[in-house]
Amino acid sequence: MSISGLREKHKQELDNLTLISQPLKTLKFFIVAIAQYLKKSLVYLLTHGVWLIISVCVTVAGAFLFLSADGPHGKHVDELLEYARFGLWWVALGVASSIGLGSGLHTFVLYLGPHIAFFTLKAMQCGTVDIKSAIYDTIQLNRSPSWLKKDCSEFGPPLFSTPDAGIQVPITSILPQVQVEAILWGLGTALGELPPYFISRAASISGEKIDAAEELDASSSENNGVASNLNRMKRWLLSHAQYLNFFTVLLLASVPNPLFDLAGMMCGHFGIPFWEFFLATLIGKAIVKTHIQTVFIISVCNNQLLDWIENELVWMLSFIPGVSSALPTIVTKLHAMKEKYMAAPLPVTSNIKVKSWDLSFASVWNTIVWLMLLNFFVKIVNSTAQRYLKKQQDLEIAALKKKSEE
Repeated sequence: MSISGLREKHKQELDNLTLISQPLKTLKFFIVAIAQYLKKSLVYLLTHGVWLIISVCVTVAGAFLFLSADGPHGKHVDELLEYARFGLWWVALGVASSIGLGSGLHTFVLYLGPHIAFFTLKAMQCGTVDIKSAIYDTIQLNRSPSWLKKDCSEFGPPLFSTPDAGIQVPITSILPQVQVEAILWGLGTALGELPPYFISRAASISGEKIDAAEELDASSSENNGVASNLNRMKRWLLSHAQYLNFFTVLLLASVPNPLFDLAGMMCGHFGIPFWEFFLATLIGKAIVKTHIQTVFIISVCNNQLLDWIENELVWMLSFIPGVSSALPTIVTKLHAMKEKYMAAPLPVTSNIKVKSWDLSFASVWNTIVWLMLLNFFVKIVNSTAQRYLKKQQDLEIAALKKKSEE
């Protein structure tokens, strides 16, 4: 068989190697690839990191004894574990957001955005922001925050109510209450951008061509020079990648940007120092971008923004003939709708026990999340198995080339 024919055969084999079309073969290659990786890691640690292994074992054993032992420190340990679980939860959501959980769906839409919205609405209903039992009292998988189910009377009298304007909670009072979650989520999104950087950097050191450039070349040839707008933007970024620096990366990370993965690849390919790339990404995503998104969600759910929109709308409609006479009725209906909306109970995302076949908001929500996680796992298995098969195919092509040269 010729090399070109073998490459075509290999390409078809890679396309067919999925859990849906070839489940047994895919799982076999996945297990073999994981076993090889673990074997290499263990050999490396035994040859280069004996003291590291000993230190980790001693640390783990000491932590286990400390956590399992009874004593007055138990309540502090439980509090520390709650903080650790809280931090890891939001950072993990940020990482999952960068990789899209295999589906491109943003965890900001699933968790952080609703958490900010629910807290803002609850604060506006109760006229206070002191409603959390602790910093870690937030939305988590299969668990809702305690304040979401409580009545406003349990938080005491409103602190931001006025006789004339009613409840007016400033954005500056709500923001600090959800700021930690937003920053941790942003930190996770910054960490999730590191794999493309390191992969591209390793490929650059080894002299390989990065996949993004190859894909663009292929798309250009297939489209006969007529590229989509996204490909044009990618090509522009590739052509100007040598001008990437701290401030360029900071700007790209500070706004919603579907091309930031490509920017990370370019930074790795052209040797941008790691700390320069990571610090710019961290500041842009964890500080600038998350605060813009958080303030926007708070503003949308804030009574003050609703009042401002209402006043501007009434002012504009007053200049339209025939509408000004109907404005009092419209304003009255708007006030009634707003009062009904603000008085309505918030949806609860807790793990509510229901009868068999009964649907609830929590069960549907958790089902969607678990389906996303399953989809993400399937993509990991497929890509790992395909990567292992690609290495075997490369060895087969190299052997065929050697045989043809002889």
